[in-house]
Formats: sequence, structure tokens, C-alpha cells
Amino acid sequence: MTTKKRSVAKRILLFAAICIPATITILLWQHPTSSARTQDTYKNLEIFADVLSIIQKNYVEEVDSQKVIEGAITGMLASLDPHSSYMKPDDFKELQVETKGSFSGIGIEITMKDSILTVVSPIEGTPAFKQGLQAGDKIVKIEDELTNDMSLMQAVKKLRGPKGSKVTISIHREGWNKLKEVSIIRDVIPIHSVRSRILEPGYGYARITSFQSKTAKDLKSALEELTNDSKLEGLILDLRNNPGGLLDQAVQVSDIFINEGVIVSTEGRIKEQNMIFKAHADKSHHYDFPMVILVNEGSASASEIVAGALKDHKRALILGAQTFGKGSVQTIIPMADGAGLRLTTARYFTPSGISIQATGITPDVLVPTVLRSHNTEEDVTTKKQPQFLREKDLKHHIENGNGHEEKDAEIEPKENDDKNKEANIKKIEEEKLKKDHQLSTALMLLKGVNVFGSLEKR
Repeated sequence: MTTKKRSVAKRILLFAAICIPATITILLWQHPTSSARTQDTYKNLEIFADVLSIIQKNYVEEVDSQKVIEGAITGMLASLDPHSSYMKPDDFKELQVETKGSFSGIGIEITMKDSILTVVSPIEGTPAFKQGLQAGDKIVKIEDELTNDMSLMQAVKKLRGPKGSKVTISIHREGWNKLKEVSIIRDVIPIHSVRSRILEPGYGYARITSFQSKTAKDLKSALEELTNDSKLEGLILDLRNNPGGLLDQAVQVSDIFINEGVIVSTEGRIKEQNMIFKAHADKSHHYDFPMVILVNEGSASASEIVAGALKDHKRALILGAQTFGKGSVQTIIPMADGAGLRLTTARYFTPSGISIQATGITPDVLVPTVLRSHNTEEDVTTKKQPQFLREKDLKHHIENGNGHEEKDAEIEPKENDDKNKEANIKKIEEEKLKKDHQLSTALMLLKGVNVFGSLEKR
């Protein structure tokens, strides 16, 4: 292997997140292929070259060859799965900034469902969340431009922009008979992905809104603060509406609470993608308090790895609604020109050997998600159960490898030194506990565990 190839290989990052696809480029794996398959590939490439030549010579207007080729590559990747994509240099830089924890926009995770731009989850505390956007909302227009012909990356670029600038979108929600225009002021989507507090004496709460480069470190710091305040009798780990993030951070977060055994394993077509991640016993802090993990329809990918690992090890009780079901791993491969390739290279499996791809994590205690309007105190009432977008609803989603797909059974606002604002936030959090049925049920269960025995005896 050449020095250049080794350098590229070292920069490969494993990434497990709800993707924001753009375009892709061709990646040739170094492994044997049959002669017949190679010949078929060359034949198809020859056809592609012929079509490109015909377009260049005969199309009614002069053609930008690079644009046409990128469009063809985009279609090629779109036929594989919803999470593989090619990122131009600017898009790749933006991804690197995002995984480090900060970008300017409205704060939503989006995907394409039936060729319609659809909200996977609003990120808690962001402008989109405050304006009441919800999982499953269809974004029909951005600034009066229809989204049906946009790629996801084009939509992302239109939604992002300088802090303080305004973007107007037209959304449709199930049960509505007309579109609703929503004007949103862009803001910096904050860096910190962990927030914690004491709910009641002895009972802690930690929320992870996404898995970024410092999430595990930030969670350890949060746990130290919680345990310094008082001896914890129980912890609630909130992974609701957490769209995922870096795989290594999901492993490190799980490792905080698990002392031995497998956390997650990955299986792909090539040997290098087959990996097993295990817990380590030599920790400076040993946390043995009972735990409840909160999940919902917006919990995906890396958050499902954590929930699956702690569930299989009987380390935590999972409470909430069936999760999104993204059980695939994307490898980020830097390209020579500064671009990046995001390619689905493996499925991941929980410690029990089960793939949750297109199925999700089934909670131990099912507590349905109640949709609320963030602008009012009233619950959103509908005549039928709200429909949430999941991995299995995405076009071209990959199968889970189990042989079947089972049926279904918040980046926070930036902190500042304003004491009045902190007091208001504390008051709001107290009100949230009263209104959040999943959270209040989790707290009740933790108290019950201390009365009737540990989670391992359930």
C-alpha cells in the first residue's frame, strides 16, 4: 500500500447519523471481482460515456459536463440507500464543522420521503423547535421555491444562513387542509450536546441531543457534577429526538455505564468493516445507580446504539416509543480534492446480535409520544395516532440482515451569564417535568426500583 493510500485510510471516520445527502463519487474497493462482473462494469461505463457524448453534441443548450456527471452520480447513490452521498469540498467542510458541534441555521434534521422534503426531528431549543415544527412535517416550499426538485443538500443550503437572517418555509402536516407559512429567524445551533440537572434529591437527569466529538467527555463532566451535588439513587438519560452522530462517541457513552462485554458490532462486505467494540472495566468512576433511558420516534442511529447496548446488558430500562430504526454505519472518506464520500459500509448489531435496521429499539415500557404545540400550553389533539417518519419509510432503505423487519410494538439554547435567564430556564424545566408524561413516568419507575429492587432483577 502506498504512503498516499495509507494516509487516506487513516483519515476514514466512522459516522452513524441521520444523513443530509448531497452527491457522490465512485469508490473502487481493492478486492477481487469476477471477470464477468468487471466486463459488465466496463460495458455500462462505455454506455454512460456514449450517452454523455450524445448529450454534449446534441442537447439544445451547451452542457456543463461536470454538472451533468455529478447529477448522474447523485442518481446512482440515491438508488442504493438514503444515507450514502458525495460531498463537494464546501459541503465536506460544513459536515466537519457540524460534527464538531456548531453551525448556523434553523435546527432541523431532514430527509426525503416519497420525494417530499420531510422533517425527521426538530432539534430541541432551536428556532425550528420554538416555531412548533414537528417530526413528519412536509416542507413544500422554501422562500416560495418548491422543494420537490431539490436535493437534500440544496435544501440544507437554503435553510442555513447567517445568524439573524430570516427564512420562510411552507409546511403541511397531516390533518391540515392547507399549507402554513412559517417564518424562522436563523441562529447558531449550539456546540454543547449534553445538559444535566437534579430532578429531585437523589435523582439526576442528563440529556444528549446529538453525538458530537466531545459528547462522551461532556457527559462524564455532567455526571461528576451530579454526583458531587448528592449521591444519585437513579439517573434518567434522555435520548429523545437525538438523530445520532459519531459512532465512536456512542461507544464511549455506552462504555461509561457498562463494565464488560460487547457494546456494538459492525458487519460489512469487506473485512475492514467487521468490528467489535467492547466495554472497559478500568474506569476512574463506577456508576452503578439504576437508569432509565428515554427514547422516541426521533431517536436514531448512535442514540439507538446506546439504548440497545444498555438494554441488552440489562443496565437500563428503556422507556418511551419505538425508535427510528437506523442500523447502518456510514464511513466518511476524504477525497484528494477536498471533497468527501459518505458511504453506507456496514450494519451494526446490538450485543445480542440483533440488527435494528428499519425496526428500531422496542422500549421495555411503552409510553406514547404526545405532540405538543411549542407555542401554546395545549396538547395537539388529532383524531388518529400521529404518524412519525422512521427508517423503514425511507425509499431504498437497506434490509436489517435478520431476515425480517419487525412491526412496531435537543441541542439546547446557548448558556450565558444572565442570571434571570437561568432562573427562567429552571422554572421552565420544572413545568416540563409536570407536563412531560414520559419523563415523569421514568422518574416514578426509578423511585419504584429503589423500593422493589434493582433493574437487574426485573
